[in-house]
Amino acid sequence: MAEKKSKLAEIKTKPTTASVEDLINSIDGEQKRIDSFALLNMMKAATGEEPVLWGSAIIGFGHKRYKSERSGREVDWFRIGFAPRKANISLYLTVTMGEHAAALEHLGKHKTGGGCIYINKLSDVNLQVLQDMIETAAKRP
Repeated sequence: MAEKKSKLAEIKTKPTTASVEDLINSIDGEQKRIDSFALLNMMKAATGEEPVLWGSAIIGFGHKRYKSERSGREVDWFRIGFAPRKANISLYLTVTMGEHAAALEHLGKHKTGGGCIYINKLSDVNLQVLQDMIETAAKRP
């Protein structure tokens, strides 16, 4: 069977030059702002990268080109990141949750879906487990 040729997909969410700090400072709710700065520092330390605002509300670190095994399409995206949303904080730590399955059992209150981990606030989770998950995701090739 012939290998599918790669094709770079054009996505709507792209890196911007907007200020990550301005985004976090504009968040309603002091606790979500505090948690967002804590996540910012954790991810910055794990990646050694500066944060970049993707679209209007996703904070990403690093760069990775993902390739779909099924379609062969490729997409440029960040290595890890998070989005401080109104309802929760979305953590983008990996394409699949499989490698984090054991850690998720010990993380604390969270939900998963679509390659994301959703938490309401950092006090709901075990910070050491979260830190380990962030460091594991940051080291993925």
